[in-house]
Parts: sequence; structure tokens; C-alpha cells
Amino acid sequence: MVEEVQKHSVHTRVFRSLKRTHDMFVAENGKPVPLDEESHKRKMAVKLWNEYGPVLHMPTSKESFKEKGPQNASDSYGHKQYPANQGQEVEYLVTGTHPYPPGPGVALTADAKIQRMPSESAAQPLAVALPSSQTRVDANCSAPAGGSDRSQPAGMTLAVMEGGNAKNSALMAKKASTMPKPQWHPPWKLCRVISGPLGWVQCIAVEPGNQRFVTGSADRTIKIWDLASGKLKLSLTGHISIVRGVIVSSRSPYLFSCGEDIKCWDLEYNKVIRHYHGHLSAVYGLDLHPTIDVLVTCSRDSTAWIWDVRTKASVHTLSGHTNAVATVAAEPQIITGSHDTTIRLWDLVAGKTRVTLTNHKKSVRAVVLHPRHHTFASGSPDNIKQWRFPDGSFIQNLSGHNAIINTLTVNSDGVLVSGADNGTMHLWDWRSGYSFQRVHAAVQPGSLDSESGIFACAFDQSESWLLMAEADKTIKVYREDDTETEETRPVSWKPEIIKRKRF
Repeated sequence: MVEEVQKHSVHTRVFRSLKRTHDMFVAENGKPVPLDEESHKRKMAVKLWNEYGPVLHMPTSKESFKEKGPQNASDSYGHKQYPANQGQEVEYLVTGTHPYPPGPGVALTADAKIQRMPSESAAQPLAVALPSSQTRVDANCSAPAGGSDRSQPAGMTLAVMEGGNAKNSALMAKKASTMPKPQWHPPWKLCRVISGPLGWVQCIAVEPGNQRFVTGSADRTIKIWDLASGKLKLSLTGHISIVRGVIVSSRSPYLFSCGEDIKCWDLEYNKVIRHYHGHLSAVYGLDLHPTIDVLVTCSRDSTAWIWDVRTKASVHTLSGHTNAVATVAAEPQIITGSHDTTIRLWDLVAGKTRVTLTNHKKSVRAVVLHPRHHTFASGSPDNIKQWRFPDGSFIQNLSGHNAIINTLTVNSDGVLVSGADNGTMHLWDWRSGYSFQRVHAAVQPGSLDSESGIFACAFDQSESWLLMAEADKTIKVYREDDTETEETRPVSWKPEIIKRKRF
């Protein structure tokens, strides 16, 4: 007779397996880990460089040099120090591999001396004592010619301290910057739902005159709507597949659209006047250069193309991405975001990459430029990140929108809008990165909940309307809620919790 085996829950089995693994591999879990001298030295050297790297090259006082002795005088990085000549009246020694950089406000002369600040810590700060006749003159002087690489180290500030008979200048580290207090913005509310397209609304654009807006959808049509009334004015057909991008030129009466193909429409005759051929796969997005007649498109074939609008000729093929290029912006510097998780900033003249930003960990589907500041933002499922031109230096993360972000837009008041694949919309304060509103609008009656997705969004030219292109085949129009004030809807802000991250 077969004995019946007792059945246990999955939780019990996992717990027992974990306990067996723990007993097998962590037998000495109560014993402290022995200290490795070599690792400890490396760790302390890295800490020393991280904390005091910018001032390691500064002069060392003669007192500490005498304590060490001339034979053993060297800094923690092995740079040899040499004693001053006994016959001279030099009161300082220079360590490191290059002369002491005077900095923008302090210039060393023969009368300059080294003083030790009253501190007994291991890394004692040093101060340069200048003669009283020279202090005010040097405080207004600029750095010497050719001294761009000999200026003050980044992250340090020059503080002038007056005390007794001497005026001392010292380098002091700045405090880590925390998130600034966010600016109050009125919340946005849904005021109109426009239906009419027979497929997902994939893209949206407002014409420069602010009278009409254009949408492209999965039913292969481009529709032109009246912005004030929301009524359909015109439908354009001709694309062979989904229309993924539309943009209206501010320099000519042309409308550009892309899908599997790229077309240029003349809005005076409502006809296609040009085709642009060259991409090997579907085109995901397009943008127009603000000052020259250049069109930029990005595609699933991992490239972005620059076209001359008038001649249909390809000016450059921007290659370098290893996966589909999902978004492109040209205002005036060209930026591309790709499914290979990188953002590239391009040199338009040379047609080559200037900077590659690799901070994102997931695909980048949206990029937007601030209309006033020299900054831009990129959207990815891991984070929304802000960057500074021209070299793409990182500013901050905007965390909290945990979804596939399909679109970003920003207005001149500093309201950043992110729309996601799950139908959620977050509104952010651009400067502080604070999310002041989160919206999840209901889908159109008759649609599935799974069709709750935002593909594109745009402000109108007056920035009083926000247009959302959604997967439930509608265009939703939002505007600011005039009934709310800073007193009725205050900013819920916690500066001790929300701080800027380094990466």
C-alpha cells in the first residue's frame, strides 16, 4: 500500500528551500567579515579623492612638511614633494603635478603666504593670506589669459572671511542642492471629448494660426478639426497604413505626415505634392527645423534622415542607433531617442553624433524641448529625465510615472505633461520635478478598458488648451480649472523626502 505523501503549500516549500540554502551557505553568518587591508586602503583612497580631490593640489604648509621629514614627504597619491631652498623666503610648497592655480579671484604673488586655518581634522583646510594692499585689487581681477583650465575646481566656492588684521580667502564646499519649492499651477480638467476617427489616434499637431488642429490615426486618414468648436473640417486620404506623425509648417502652407511612407501636403489645394523615399521600414516620427527648410524623420530601421523640403533630396542619414528610433526633435539641435535606451544629440552640419546619453535603462519613446529654457526632457518607463544643452548634462529625474511613456509636451509656464500607454497622464512642475496632478480619464462608452492609452499630446499656440490623442479613438481636450486657487488646492510638498538624484 503506497503511503500518501503529505502536501504542502508553495509558501511552505519555498520557505524550507530558503532555510536549507541559508544553513548550507551562510553557516558563519554571525561571524564578522575579516578586514582586508588592501581593500580598506583602496576604499579610503577613493573616499579621500571624492571628498577632497579638488583641493589636493593646493599648497601644503611648511609645518606639516617638517613633521613628515623631507625623505618621506609625499601625498596619498604618490606625488613626491620637494623641500624649499633654505636660503629663500618662500613660505609655501606646491604639491601635485601642476603649479597652484590662482583661480578667478586670487592671484599668488611673492608676498603671498600660507596660513593654516584653526582646524585639527585630518584634512585641514588651507587659506591664502594676501597683503592688505592687494586684497581688494585681486578680488576684482579675472583669471589670467589662457587660464580656463586653471580656474577654481567645480563644486567649490570662494568665500572671503575677514578677521583680525588679515583678510583670508578659503575654498569651501557647497551644500548638496535639494529640490526647490515647486511653483503652484492650476489643475487641468476635461472639458470636451471629440470622436470621429475609426482607429487609434496616433498623432496630433496644432497649426501656427491656432485655428485648426490635425490628427493622424490608424484608419489611414488625416483629419483637420476646428479648434474652437471641435468640428471636423477636412479628411485627407492617401496613406497606405497607420499615420504615426503629423506636423504643420510655420514657414509654408505645407503639412507633413508619415507612416509607412512620408508625404508633403499642400493645404491650399489639399493634395500631396511630394513623397520622400529612403527609409527601409516604418517611419515613427518627424519634425521640422525652425529656421531652415529641413525635415527630420526617424524610423524603425534604426536611422534618422534629414531631408531638403524643397528638392526631396536626402541631406544626411544619421546612423548610430542599434534599434528603432522612436522620437526626434529639431529645435534647432537634432535629438533622437531610441529603443536601444540611448539619446543622441547630432551635429546637423557634419551629420554625426555629438553626444550619446546612456542614462536611461529602457527604451526612450518621447523627447520634448522647453520653449524658453535651454533644456529638454526625455521619457522612458524607468524615469523622465531632464537635460541641459548643448552637451546633454543631466539635471534631474522626474520619478513616479511608472508606465510606458508615449508622449511629452511642455508649455512656457513650466507645466510638463506626460502621457502613458495605460491611459494615465501626469502633470509636472518643470523646475522642481514635482508631480502636481495625475489624471486617468474614462474611456469612450463602448470601448474596452484596454483601449485606455495616450499616444500623443500637444498644447495649442495660446497654451490654454491641452489636446490628447488616445487609443479609444477620441481626442480629449483639457483646460485649466479656473475655480481652483492656491488656497483651495495647496501644494503637498515634502522637501525632506523628495530630493534630486545624481543619476
